[in-house]
Amino acid sequence: MSAEFDGLVAVVTGGASGIGLATAKWLAARGAKVACLDLQPEGVSEPLFGVRCDVTDDASVREAIEATVKRFGQLDIVVNNAGVGAIGDVAANDDAQWHKVYDVNVVGMVRVSRAALPHLRKSKAAAIVNTCSIAAWAGLPQRALYSATKGAVYALTLAMAADHVREGIRVNAVAPGTADTPWIGRLLDQAPDPAAERAALNARQPTGRLVSADEVAGAIAYLASPASRATVGTILAVDGGMYGLRLRPPQK
Repeated sequence: MSAEFDGLVAVVTGGASGIGLATAKWLAARGAKVACLDLQPEGVSEPLFGVRCDVTDDASVREAIEATVKRFGQLDIVVNNAGVGAIGDVAANDDAQWHKVYDVNVVGMVRVSRAALPHLRKSKAAAIVNTCSIAAWAGLPQRALYSATKGAVYALTLAMAADHVREGIRVNAVAPGTADTPWIGRLLDQAPDPAAERAALNARQPTGRLVSADEVAGAIAYLASPASRATVGTILAVDGGMYGLRLRPPQK
């Protein structure tokens, strides 16, 4: 296993499950010391460091970042992965839900990045990677609120990259397609016919299958790695070709 992250310390929000946990394990396997920031970090085990963190609470975020720096002595990489979903068209969610999802998916990234910046400025390999989504680029049905937040993440990533590139802090994002995560699993369980719904999601992606959490983790690790030091302000699609390809229907 490569040790490209030796000597580096990372925090991964939403790090106790799904893409976050896969990313934390990927980074740790390649030499990083990793703190998993999560509302429920109890299941996180060594060599990962679980830290309770509510990204909607500035004090909680600052305490989690400081706990990480106290434990490891530095901070080099931030993976802003914590997020929540929402279903429905533009009229389906009330104001409170719009504010809640924005608070997690967008302002949560702001809080974590803001708290981390003083430490990242001291690093010679500083990187921030935000988890965006195919929903920032493509109009998906029944995802108005979620898509709006991910569009904001797209714009935020580019603005942050411009602000901090000359400080030696690279900011990029991944944009997964529909990923096989616990959240998607819960959505499928709520469908009248889960098997048919999964088949439809698989068919929506040109590869004919959902993206795996490990595939997204690999892309995040690339963007976080010193090997990608010339990559800044990039939104990397990990979507099985969903955004860029226009295939003809399969011939029967």
